This record gives sequence, C-alpha cells and structure tokens, in this order.
Amino acid sequence: MHTLERKSTKKAWAGAIAEPAKEFPPTQLPIISGKIPDGLRGTLYRNGPARLERGGDANGGLRQRVGHWFDGDGAILAVNFTDAVATGVYRYVQTSGYQEEAAAGKLLYGNYGMTAPGPIWNQWQKPIKNAANTSVLALPDKLLALWEGGKPHALDLQTLETSGEDDLGGLTKGLLYSAHYKRDKQTGEIFNFGITPGLNATLNIYKSDSTGRIIQQAAYQLDGVPLVHDFVLAGQYLVFFLPPVRLSILPLLIGINNYSDSLEWQPRLGTQILVIDRETLSVVSRGETEPWFQWHFGNGYVDASGSVIVDIARYDDFQTNQYLKEVATGETHTPAKSTLTRVHLHPQTGKVTSIQQLLNQHCEFPNVPQQNVGQPSRYTYMSTFRSGTDISQEVVNAIARFDNKTETLTEADLGENRYASEPIPVQDTQNPEQSWVLTVVYDGNSHTSEVWIFDSDRLDAEPVCKLGLPSVIPHSFHGTWNPA
Repeated sequence: MHTLERKSTKKAWAGAIAEPAKEFPPTQLPIISGKIPDGLRGTLYRNGPARLERGGDANGGLRQRVGHWFDGDGAILAVNFTDAVATGVYRYVQTSGYQEEAAAGKLLYGNYGMTAPGPIWNQWQKPIKNAANTSVLALPDKLLALWEGGKPHALDLQTLETSGEDDLGGLTKGLLYSAHYKRDKQTGEIFNFGITPGLNATLNIYKSDSTGRIIQQAAYQLDGVPLVHDFVLAGQYLVFFLPPVRLSILPLLIGINNYSDSLEWQPRLGTQILVIDRETLSVVSRGETEPWFQWHFGNGYVDASGSVIVDIARYDDFQTNQYLKEVATGETHTPAKSTLTRVHLHPQTGKVTSIQQLLNQHCEFPNVPQQNVGQPSRYTYMSTFRSGTDISQEVVNAIARFDNKTETLTEADLGENRYASEPIPVQDTQNPEQSWVLTVVYDGNSHTSEVWIFDSDRLDAEPVCKLGLPSVIPHSFHGTWNPA
C-alpha cells in the first residue's frame, strides 16, 4: 500500500523520465497547429539524459536506476526545417559505456552521482562513464555531443550517427572539454575549458577556430577542486566565477563516495573570480566576492565605461544539487530558487562593484541570441516556473524573455502539466529583425512531446506552430540552432 501512496504523489513531469526514451529514425513531423515560418530554415539540436535505468526488462534482472539526473545516457534530438516541412530524428549517443551497458543489460559504470555497482574494485576499474548528455556544438562537418567530464563525441549532422570521441586536435593526455563553450558569431572563434582534478585542480582554457580545431590553450592552477560548470565571454575577456563548492577528494579516490556526494558547500571561501584575456589566454586579474552558486551564465559584455557586466542564474547555496539528484527519482522535495542577477566587475582588478537582482522569480538556462554572445543584448531568454508553482515539487514549466531595456518580463504560460525545454532564440533567415523561439514541450496530460515555435515578440501569445514528435523526449539540458 505504501508504494501506491508514494506513486500518487508524483507530478506529471515524472512521466517524461519514467522509462528510457525511444529513438526514432528521420520522420516528417505532423503540424498540429499553425504553420512553419517561411524564414525558419536550419536545424534545432537538443541533448539531455534519456535513459536513467537499466535491467528489469523482458529478460528479467534487477531494474537499476542511476544516482543523479546528470548520470543518464545522452540522446540527441534534431529537428530540421526545410521548405515548409520539418523532419525529426532522435538517437542515443553511442558512447563505449552506453554500448557496454546495453550489451550487459545492466549498469556497469560509476558517474557524477553514483559509484560503479558491484564489488569495491569496480570503483577503480569502471569509475566513470562519459554520458555525452549535456550540450551540443554544431560545427561545419559534425555535431559534438558535450559532457564536462571527458572528450566530446562526434556525430553526423543529419543522421546523428556516432563516429566516436573527438580530441579536436588538442585534447591529449586526458584533457577534458566542458559542455559550455562560447562561440563569437563575429569572429567564428570558439572558447571552452576543462577542469583536470588533482589535489589542486587545473583549469585548461581552449580557443578553437570555426571548425572546432583547438588552436590555442592555457592552463592555470586553482585552489582545491571547485565545481565549474560554465563561464562567460564578455567582449575581450573570458570570465570565470568559481563558486565555494569544493571536492573532498579522498572518499572519491578510495571509492566510498561518488563525485556529487563528495562536493561540499563552503561559503566562507567566497566566490573567486578569474578574468582572462581572450587573445592571449593570460590572466588579467583574480578577485573574490560574496558566496553564491551558479550553474549557468546568461551573457557578458563590456559597457561604455570599460566595466564587465555579467548576468548569472544565481543560487544562494548548493541545494540545487540535491534537487537535481531528486529529479532522477521522479519526485522532488528540495526547493532551490535561482534568480537572474547582474554583476558589475572591474576587469583589471577583478573587483566587483555591484550585484543586482534583476528578477525575483526563478531563472534557469538563461541565454541570448547567438549573434549577441559576448555583446550587449536587449533580450535574455530563460526557463522559469508558472505563477503559483511549488518549485520544490516541479521542474521548470514556463519560458520567458526579459527585456533589459524596459526591465519587463514576458512569459509563455504553456498551461497545466506542460514542461518546456530551454528556449532557443532563432534569427529569421529572410528578415533579421524577426526572430523565433523554439522549445520542446512534454505534455504530461497526453504523455506526448511536441516542438513549439513562438514569435519572440509575442511569447505570451499562442505559438505560431506546433509539431508532433513520434515519441516522448525526456526533459533535456541544452540545445543549439544551426542555421541553414
């Protein structure tokens, strides 16, 4: 009886991750309402954890769940828009760990939130699987599935067939490549980083040309092993905010704890700041400010006075990690509110001159149009919660656009039990003044997934088009738009 009671407390969003996602081959997507805009031409790619369990199928065996939402195997959705037709394809990234576990019919590896199942020596033999589940980078000749604890995986831009790990010409000797690159649309340059753990971690910074090939790199030692998920491009600078989360390395090394549970919130350390020159990749300044945690940055730029302005989705503490761990179980109870916050920083000294909360409601996955990355942007797009939502019980269920000029927020309310992915703003190919917002919506009422297209200036109106998808797409992390 107790299990029935527990089940009844699950919210509609849990349906999207209740079982592993089902792949589908290239399929023309039915138009449910409206029409595809004439100037929307290109491909939307999204990545996220799509398989959170193994075993317990027709062959019997124990059903095993992963330990944290971050541990799920990555699957890529591609939606290609051509002349008034949209074609979708959905495939798992064929990492070596995925293939091994598929053959074995059970979980074999440890990951961010779990140690390897079985005897203790598995912790050393199979410590971690590249889940390839966090983000995507579209290059001229390939798509990269990104995850921060390893190398990227290269996939075919059309078929999403995996060709294997890619070192981008520079990821040798175990160097890692984060999921949060920054691409300068004006120069074509791509910046990224990777953290190499040790007693003190090494921050590796990479600059690539437009093909993704690494052409320059630098390495800096950090204090301890902080959790660094993202950074920001701001004009001529790369800015890192290192939150006061540190890895307790001993329990991890001897295999008695996983990475997630070995992370400690240490607010007395404050948030450390590292400002890097984008041309030379040398340190301009180091600074320190009050403690907070962020997964994601909205954008950064240099204002007329030479100050660096950085927008972050700011948490007061590290409760968000517990909340994200609970997501994998299909039931959450830990509130973790993040707010859109603006930091003013003097780049030459690393000194923060002001911290200002722009909005009081929850903000995650903040982003700006591709052409504005590193430059001032009038609009910031984000995921948020519908008014009246108990944020400890739900996953993000609305998208919004913040107008930095008028300081107003426009929200798209999708209705009850519907959950939108991170909103992706897309420039129209025929009219650069026009843009669209693309999101993948899980409808918990009908247990289906759809692609919704909004006019970016009318986010609070009905979508201009809705497209049906052949199977449910679990809640995903990050996506990108590759113009035709």
